[in-house]
Amino acid sequence: MTEAAPIHETAALTRYIEVRYHARHRAQLPALVKLAEMVEDLHCDDTGVPKGLSDLLAGMVGEMEVHMKKEELILFPAIRKGGGLGLEHPIAVMRADHDSHAHEIDQIRRLTHDMTPPAGACTSWATLYDGLEEFVDDLTEHIRLENDVLFPKFEPAR
Repeated sequence: MTEAAPIHETAALTRYIEVRYHARHRAQLPALVKLAEMVEDLHCDDTGVPKGLSDLLAGMVGEMEVHMKKEELILFPAIRKGGGLGLEHPIAVMRADHDSHAHEIDQIRRLTHDMTPPAGACTSWATLYDGLEEFVDDLTEHIRLENDVLFPKFEPAR
């Protein structure tokens, strides 16, 4: 389980998200793609192999990088300057991306049987699922912080 952000001042919260979540996702995802590729290749004929997981994760690498760059270069600097008119559109785009990420989390859970390796799974398979569990927990908390704590401060009453 991930720790709750100790920061609620908006500029500090944006920095916390960048340091705690963006940096971590950038480290987690490429390693998970490689592990998933290895597990899928080595166990291609085994029952329960998460076929398609490496492709899903590889797609997420690019999607999440674009998403995080939009936050780092456009949205978060605007928030640090106090927000203002016009933030509703980029926030709506970020929320739509978050919905897409939530769908991808559902796909990860489905492909991995909720990150439960089969009995007798090799160390790589178990390591992959442990890493996926951590990634999903991190991404879920990242999305919650933005959707429920940060974004509402800059949106009209929903």
